[in-house]
Amino acid sequence: MTIEAAVAFLAEYWLIIISVLGLLVFSAFFAGAETALTAVSRSRMHTLESNGDISAGIVVRLIARRDRMIGTLLIGSNLVNILASSLTTSLFLGLFGDSGVAFATVIMTILLVVFSEVLPKSWAIAAPDRFALAVAPLVRLLVIVVGPLSSLVNGIVRRILGLFGVNLSSEMPMLTAHEELRGAVDFLHREGSVIKADRDRLGGVLDLGELEVSDIMIHRTSMRGINADDAPEVAVRTVLESPYTRMPVWRGSTDNIIGVVHAKDLLRALAEPDVEPENLDIVRIAQKPWFVPETTNLKEQLNAFLRRKMHFAIVVDEYGEVQGLVTLEDILEEIVGDISDEHDLEIQGVRQEADGSIVVDGSVPIRDLNRALDWHLPDEEATTVAGLVIHESKSIPEERQAFTFYGKRFIVMKRVKNRITRLRIRPADGAPIPPPPAKGEGRE
Repeated sequence: MTIEAAVAFLAEYWLIIISVLGLLVFSAFFAGAETALTAVSRSRMHTLESNGDISAGIVVRLIARRDRMIGTLLIGSNLVNILASSLTTSLFLGLFGDSGVAFATVIMTILLVVFSEVLPKSWAIAAPDRFALAVAPLVRLLVIVVGPLSSLVNGIVRRILGLFGVNLSSEMPMLTAHEELRGAVDFLHREGSVIKADRDRLGGVLDLGELEVSDIMIHRTSMRGINADDAPEVAVRTVLESPYTRMPVWRGSTDNIIGVVHAKDLLRALAEPDVEPENLDIVRIAQKPWFVPETTNLKEQLNAFLRRKMHFAIVVDEYGEVQGLVTLEDILEEIVGDISDEHDLEIQGVRQEADGSIVVDGSVPIRDLNRALDWHLPDEEATTVAGLVIHESKSIPEERQAFTFYGKRFIVMKRVKNRITRLRIRPADGAPIPPPPAKGEGRE
């Protein structure tokens, strides 16, 4: 084509060319706006709105009616894409005849994919908050104008899907707030923005409502208590030699808990005139025990501890039988990890061997092992590692028996009566297990 022919072409079709280019710009706007407004951080928008950002307030109101907003943007995008394609087709039909349809299809496909889909969406996903704030005022105006048509389309879609048994509700989010938070934290951890320790703490908070006190309690077989019928000096020595500040008091049977002794109350009693360990009445200074059902979830139990200003409760089953005890510290440890002080007993529950395997006490909770080694062993059916092996094997294994499940090889090292007390765990493929991060280490 000569220069004169090109000038003549532009002079004749300049209006159509400019219209197509303008429609491509609008198409890019709709695609970028849809991507940004669906990927935008709602929590950041709420924060900016509370700080007086008007555009952030518009974004919050737009995503509150997401179906209406997306419907408006899709209607606008389809309108401009169809109109741009129609104008281009008419232009090429005039230039090339019937073969112009093929030329128009190829050229518009390239232009729409590159400049109206990939480019604006890549830009929007790279900076969704900034992009959303920029386009929000214009999108709000479009929603006001096209919103009724969008609502009509959404209504038709819901009715059609309803015929096939699919019920869509604009009021019901696909994910719960907890699931969205957990997903965001996991994503940021994989990106390196959130360290492992912070991810575990946030996950611990989110898990409180899903766990029961029976999942974290100190089992009755591991409880240390005071026999009310023992000589007073024996009871005093038991309290003073214990690493715990509170201990249950039982009489006749460990199932018959009649009180809870606080070490501070014991010391106050011993400080009174004429009181010696030999004549101290341990039952008199004991506090009334607080019994809680084993099915109470940790969120409720934490609130109950705070409301009653207590730190210690006895856990019972549906028949009122004592199953164990739970403390405020046990719940806090689910959030922040192990809390140790200078009086805690050092119990080595998890130990890495030179060959890369892990030796674990059977009583180690699965959640603690998952947290320490960043594993994902299930803890729905069993609380401890020994319980998981018994559940999966459907038996009480013998020593040296080995089982493979969830990508791990579990070898029973020691069994006492019907209890598995020690196991060795190694990857099923034989690869060495990386050592757990040291305290204070953030990233895996």
